[in-house]
Amino acid sequence: MKPRILAIVGPTAVGKTSLSLQVAARLHGEIISADSMQVYRGMDIGTAKPTLAERSLIPHHLIDVVDPGESFSAADYQRLARAAVNDILERGRLPIFSGGTGLYIRAAIDDYNFTASENNPAVRKKLQQELQEAGIAALYTRLRQVDARVASRLPATDQRRIIRALEVFETTGRALSSWESEKDIKNALYDVLMIGLLRPREELHARIDARVEQMFAAGLLEEARHLYAQGISLVALQALGYKELLGYLEGHSTLEEVKAILKQQTRRYAKRQMTWFRADSRVHWVDAQDSQKAISGILEILAKEWHMY
Repeated sequence: MKPRILAIVGPTAVGKTSLSLQVAARLHGEIISADSMQVYRGMDIGTAKPTLAERSLIPHHLIDVVDPGESFSAADYQRLARAAVNDILERGRLPIFSGGTGLYIRAAIDDYNFTASENNPAVRKKLQQELQEAGIAALYTRLRQVDARVASRLPATDQRRIIRALEVFETTGRALSSWESEKDIKNALYDVLMIGLLRPREELHARIDARVEQMFAAGLLEEARHLYAQGISLVALQALGYKELLGYLEGHSTLEEVKAILKQQTRRYAKRQMTWFRADSRVHWVDAQDSQKAISGILEILAKEWHMY
């Protein structure tokens, strides 16, 4: 029998952290963060990391793994996440993925091969030079021509991922989406139960707006200023919250303008996340508006699928 793995997924601000903590406590589980930006140290407020108090309640994995100046890929995540799964299973506990980076979750739990699309520094350097000369719009236009599927889920300003997708295409002659589609759910490494959290669109947007305000109240501006002073990397610049503040720190926009842009960009990101997860037929959707009803719904799914509870 394949080891059992639980994954709690959904868009940003839907309530994954709180519900994951409650479910982990009920199921004797440990949480593996599935967030592409929570792996970076020092990027705490803008990535909505679980607090130290929350992490003291339930063990968490794959948070604060590398510094913002270091590169970290889905292949890196795959390696570390599978090691974390094995570690948790060996201690007789349930691994619970929690996060909104769909590619990272699929890379960890499915028979997902990155070998053929490994990094090509020479090609990447050439693309970065093109970025400086022609701008990101030109690279994004090319990506739409060679890999419309990946382009459709990326913001037109996401330099790191646009360059990465073009790097894969120019290195292998195949679109990144074609490598991704080789995944076969029937060959999943684990017995995976995926729970997707939902909220009405208007409520989710209100929660996103409130989260942005809360982040600023908690010191997001000071955190971003500190990161920029250290020479924040291209990777970190693509994280929501930090890239928007660059304009303010350089004197090109007001703080209220930054907040409005960040709210809008976060809503768009949440929409892209939902598009990704809705395309995965394994996801069992649960209404997250009432946490107790949501937990009951998750336990009912566990009873049906795993004959638990």
